[in-house]
Amino acid sequence: IDSKSNGSDSKKLRVEDRMEAPPSRVLHIRKLPNETSESEVIALGLPFGKVTNILTLKGKNQAFLELGTEEAAITMINYYSTVTPHVRNVPVFIQYSNHKQLKTDSGNQRAQAVLQAVSAVQGGGTPTSGSIVDLTAASSPVLRIIIDNMFYPVTLDVLQQIFSKFGTVMKIITFTKNNQFQALLQFNDPPTAQQAKIALDGQNIYNSCCTLRIDYSKLVNLNVKYNNDKSRDYTRPELPAGDGQPAMDPNMAAAFQGKDSNSLLGKIPGSCRRPPPLSSVSPLNAAAAAAAAAGRVALSGHSGSSGVLLASNLNEEMVTPQSLFTLFGVYGDAQRVKILYNKKDSALIQMADANQAQLAMSHLNGQKMHGKAIRVALSKHTSVQLPRDGLDDQGLTKDFTNSPLHRFKKPGSKNFQNIFPPTTTLHLSNIPTDVTEEDLRLLFSNAGGTVNAFKFFQDHKMALLQMSTVEEAIQGLIDLHNYNMGDNHHLRVSFSKSTI
Repeated sequence: IDSKSNGSDSKKLRVEDRMEAPPSRVLHIRKLPNETSESEVIALGLPFGKVTNILTLKGKNQAFLELGTEEAAITMINYYSTVTPHVRNVPVFIQYSNHKQLKTDSGNQRAQAVLQAVSAVQGGGTPTSGSIVDLTAASSPVLRIIIDNMFYPVTLDVLQQIFSKFGTVMKIITFTKNNQFQALLQFNDPPTAQQAKIALDGQNIYNSCCTLRIDYSKLVNLNVKYNNDKSRDYTRPELPAGDGQPAMDPNMAAAFQGKDSNSLLGKIPGSCRRPPPLSSVSPLNAAAAAAAAAGRVALSGHSGSSGVLLASNLNEEMVTPQSLFTLFGVYGDAQRVKILYNKKDSALIQMADANQAQLAMSHLNGQKMHGKAIRVALSKHTSVQLPRDGLDDQGLTKDFTNSPLHRFKKPGSKNFQNIFPPTTTLHLSNIPTDVTEEDLRLLFSNAGGTVNAFKFFQDHKMALLQMSTVEEAIQGLIDLHNYNMGDNHHLRVSFSKSTI
């Protein structure tokens, strides 16, 4: 199978193979460590969609993974082309297979048992009794998480980012026991907890350190009294922070306010013998680390890469430089945007730095914008060129370098702590006092979509508004962020991790 590819290929051949093979929902994975389990291979594909088949070639340290759709496979390849996937701390190589689907025989029973268990979980069912031991049904929606080898800070928000890939995270409590950082995390149901455990147990959050050890908890419900840096109930945003509790651990606060430009991701060494000083972790770098963790794979250093992204599969009838600036601006300060003249379904977006680009790519690749699932990848370009003086490019290139709408230009801004993946719930702020719930519901309904829920904060200057789909929420943010509500009150819109 795919005989031209084997475990000893040169790097050049690996790249050529990836470029030559046309997209397929079957992916070829090579250089796997000895004794890699089927569940570890499946875990590579889980965040991108349904895994429908697997074939492992243990003697060759290779595997084939079949995803439910070609689109899911393309998203997975795009992601792993910029973020090196690891299995047991070993980098592995993924490319499209020449096969369009996998046909496995009945002798592949162990792999089919694993696949059956994962499929049951993905479909909300319960695995059969024939599944292997670590896939036995979970009786509790609560997971107990221990972080081994924790040489980099792991926060409650990082855990939420990672685990929310698998379903709705309801509550988290963090604590230290026996000198180890631990957490209890509650999903909305046991099957979701089971899927997360299958995919994440034994994975590293960062290169060669911060290893997740996950078990089911005997608790079936967590009682959270305070929303702060140690505990959070995402279903009850009104909970107090607690007497004398800082909003954030002082050490982490120092990390998030550090102005050193050295990035956490670029600094991660091959092993975690010595961590960088906390002051070297800038806010967006920490957020980018969380985004990387959400993909459950360690990031290679991106310190040498540019901050330019290539967005493709855009709706060329509707996309504008302004709409891309607004959406990508949720994850960094977009400097320039160019829709390609000869390929108007593609655009270059120049972010302020490589970490902002990584953050935007991690959160926006595969999201739907104007009815199409966009693809976002790092570009080979180091900057976006402006058209020459006097040359009319039909408004396809815009320079936003001095835009007053940049969210992250102010050091220490609260925006650094409120970076979340696109969700159905939007956070609205800077609302004039005379604007009613009905006004805002009507405004967002007119942007296209259905407003399912709404909730004002106590002072009525802020609110949460929930659309029926993530795509509708994205459209609402694009259309209405910076909308003039009158008297120079410009509405501020961002994605929220809260639910109403």
